[in-house]
Amino acid sequence: MSNRDPSDPKTSHRSHSLGQNSFYDPVLNPPTRPRRPGNAKDDAWIRAFLHLGLVAHIGTRWNEQPFVHPSSYWFDEDRHELVFHSNVVGRLRANSERHDEMCLEISEFGRFLPSNNPLEISLQYRSVIVFGRARVVEGDEARRALYGLVQKYFPTMVPGREYRLIRDEDLARTSVYAVTIDDWSGKENWADRADQTDEHPLLNEEWFAFTSFRDDMERPRASSSTEGS
Repeated sequence: MSNRDPSDPKTSHRSHSLGQNSFYDPVLNPPTRPRRPGNAKDDAWIRAFLHLGLVAHIGTRWNEQPFVHPSSYWFDEDRHELVFHSNVVGRLRANSERHDEMCLEISEFGRFLPSNNPLEISLQYRSVIVFGRARVVEGDEARRALYGLVQKYFPTMVPGREYRLIRDEDLARTSVYAVTIDDWSGKENWADRADQTDEHPLLNEEWFAFTSFRDDMERPRASSSTEGS
């Protein structure tokens, strides 16, 4: 959360100098403050979503160079942490040892939403952004984290039955991370249709059954002689 006093003259000057971008300055406002409060979700929704999310996109940096790393993850609700693992040596380990701050994104997408207004073409989405600090965990804590990760994706698998128990030599071959969650935000926009404009003919109903451009490769296209007519 921002600890800057809004009545502080320095804050006022900073806000004025940044203009409309002052909303996004984390010194002035928390980075989780939503621009559209109507799409924001509460903590209970965020917790439920983190349990169901499939892939986390993990933002790290090396000085001023940003990186993104996709990974499976586990939300350890009891400890209010996100857990994942990676190589012992690699970009993620190097970046996290240099800067322990991380930003993680988990999202889900539904249908693409066509519109006769190109600026309104959209898609259904749900997402959570997490801010926190990462640490490498070891020993029994790392073993617990890995079992939790396997349990999330394969809930009926039993260690020692479907797969062997995690050994100390296994732990020596991977980096297990726990990101302590400092703050988070969730949002959802799952509209049935995108907004349309009356400044152009309305779309045919067939477009509203559209699911993905990958499934649309066989749709007949207008010839160059008729496009834009």
